[in-house]
Amino acid sequence: MWRRLLGRRARTRATSLFQYVMLPVAIVALWEVLCRANLIRVIALPAPSTVAVTLWGLCASGELFVHIGASLLRVLEGFAGAAVLGLVLGVAVGISATFARITDLIIQILRPIPPIAWIPLAILWFGIGEMSKVYIIFLGAFFPIIIGVIEGIRQTDNRYVEVAAVLEASRWKLVRKVVLPGALPTIITGLRIGLGNAWVCVVAAELIAAERGVGYIIVDGREMSRPDLVIAGMISIGIVGKLMDVALKRLERALVPWRAQYGGT
Repeated sequence: MWRRLLGRRARTRATSLFQYVMLPVAIVALWEVLCRANLIRVIALPAPSTVAVTLWGLCASGELFVHIGASLLRVLEGFAGAAVLGLVLGVAVGISATFARITDLIIQILRPIPPIAWIPLAILWFGIGEMSKVYIIFLGAFFPIIIGVIEGIRQTDNRYVEVAAVLEASRWKLVRKVVLPGALPTIITGLRIGLGNAWVCVVAAELIAAERGVGYIIVDGREMSRPDLVIAGMISIGIVGKLMDVALKRLERALVPWRAQYGGT
């Protein structure tokens, strides 16, 4: 019976893995075939095998890891600042109607402005050093986080709040024991979106006189007319971003084990 059960689990996992990688593998295979059949201009879009050789060369020389490390540090700094400020302000806005009215207009005006539009001001304020790059990444991550916190708090079930009021719980205890746990799933979703935006913004941030970083690889590839280098940089961002998102998803499962999920992974 145990062998049958283990065999069934192994088949289920194998099927899930196949479904997970099926579409990317099919796209890469089709891309390679079209390039080898000269149906795609290699100068515009090199074959996956060419990109793989470029990636391997960057890894073998250690250059890729230096650039990833520089970008990762910038993303973590910008994201950490956005997470702290977004959580603090989001909680304040979520639990205080007065503070919400005071801040709503400024949040709604600034939120649609793309972080790349802030680059000229970032250079004027912080120069072309690391601070301007971290600031652009911070802006990209901040608004999804604060909106996630606010919406999560506003969706808290009023019945729990009423029970806490009956038990004469203090305001701080109400926030810590009732509001934040109830809002946690939406808060973590906001953190995941903010982290994704931080990686989106890293290329724009590294346009500001960067000498290292994955965005620098992409810009360097463009200037040298090497699309394989551009795609290698893009793939690197995608892989590191995916790994960080997986880490946040695992954190979500640990912190919110009661959250039911339908479909997906």
